[in-house]
Amino acid sequence: MASQNKPQRPQVGKNHSFWQSWRHAWTGLTTVVREERNMQTHLVLGAVAIIAGWYFGLSVNQWLWLCLAIFLVMLCEINNTIAENICDLVTGPHYHPLAKKVKDIAAGAVVFAAAFAVLVGLILFIPKVWQLVLTWW
Repeated sequence: MASQNKPQRPQVGKNHSFWQSWRHAWTGLTTVVREERNMQTHLVLGAVAIIAGWYFGLSVNQWLWLCLAIFLVMLCEINNTIAENICDLVTGPHYHPLAKKVKDIAAGAVVFAAAFAVLVGLILFIPKVWQLVLTWW
């Protein structure tokens, strides 16, 4: 009985099973969604794009482009979060120009991916919205 009340020590070794690895990965994803406002924004905009894709009846190829764009933005945001956290871990409360450089480059990757996503969205949805407008008139 007393062994159940022992405080858990942080894991420092390898994962013992696939499911343990899965739980750690899930914890990482939920952490980035919970703690990063920009990831929340990307999720909402991605959901809006998916709803629009469903509404307009995208083809399989169009769905692939849309999903690629959404996931690319999210992956870049996850990597940006990783870079920020590692820089903060290494530099602590102190400023370092290399840490700023790493953070700026990671943020730039997110902007670059977001620009790609906007371009994909425009290519996919402008013709469909235009058709919708023409049918209303």
